[in-house]
Amino acid sequence: MTRNRLYLLLGFGLFAGYVWLTWSWLQTENHQTFTPCLFKNTTGIACPSCGSTRSVLLLSHGNFRDALLLNPLGIIMGLIILIAPFWLLYDIAFKKDTIYTSYHKAENFIKIKWVAITLIILVLINWAWNIQKGL
Repeated sequence: MTRNRLYLLLGFGLFAGYVWLTWSWLQTENHQTFTPCLFKNTTGIACPSCGSTRSVLLLSHGNFRDALLLNPLGIIMGLIILIAPFWLLYDIAFKKDTIYTSYHKAENFIKIKWVAITLIILVLINWAWNIQKGL
């Protein structure tokens, strides 16, 4: 992936994420419930990321413990949407490529067999936990 494509995708993803969080926040303020999860809507079973949006919303209200218990992936997503815009602006303003370099380092690290297996197991554990909680 080229640097420009990565930065464009990251920028678009951040924009879409903030729009989604704003819409979700408005829905919870109006006491409406809706799940956009195609997997859950089709099968009736929670996916590994079910509850991530609610987890990020809990984080935004300072409820770290509840966010962690709802879905730990929400904490990771929350950190990304908090840090990535500033990091992206830094790279663009100073004509750096630190995100691009970090992306390639992370990609190579995840390709290591034991790391990939560990991450897959963690996602499967989170998925089982989501199903057990009845998300």
